[in-house]
Amino acid sequence: MLITIEGIDGSGKSTLVARLRRLLDDLDPIFTREPGATWVGESVRRAIAERMDPITEALLFCADHAAHTDTLIRPALDAGRLVISDRYSDSRFAYQPVVLDGLLPDPLLWLRQIHAGWSIRPDLTFLLILPVRDAIERFDPAKKREYFENAGILARVQESYLSLAESDPARFIIVDALLPEEEIARFVADEIRMNARSSRRRPRA
Repeated sequence: MLITIEGIDGSGKSTLVARLRRLLDDLDPIFTREPGATWVGESVRRAIAERMDPITEALLFCADHAAHTDTLIRPALDAGRLVISDRYSDSRFAYQPVVLDGLLPDPLLWLRQIHAGWSIRPDLTFLLILPVRDAIERFDPAKKREYFENAGILARVQESYLSLAESDPARFIIVDALLPEEEIARFVADEIRMNARSSRRRPRA
């Protein structure tokens, strides 16, 4: 079963994942993330830091996703493991169309076509939503911001996320990211447990 955690920067994904490690320890899940789970992710980070052209950046994100899927996600799922990923394909579908706006006629369609046929659809996606100003207030002032960590871009990205959730309500669970951290973590952990039990009861195709 593949679970993904999504949301704009500052929404609390990393904090949530850290708490889920404790709350779901008995299920022995595999925790992973995008980008960064493979060496390709380092190239993505470099592309962001050096502000390479948006199409190159988008294709590097896709390459990282392909390597992640091939080396970790698919083998783990084939082995019957529970996988929880901090960001996954929906991050691409939310962020990159904003970055690619004006360069391609339909950036989201272009990205979906690149992923078609090989990317694995998550079983469940938790989308953390909060006002952009609150997300920005959570940024570490001592840390240099990446170019997309500004209010204008993040507002558009969050709108993209909400559109994705609206188009696939059976998969997305929207979470109020302003709730207390432990309350969020326990809610998400309970939902994962419930869905994991249901998944085990379903016969294999």
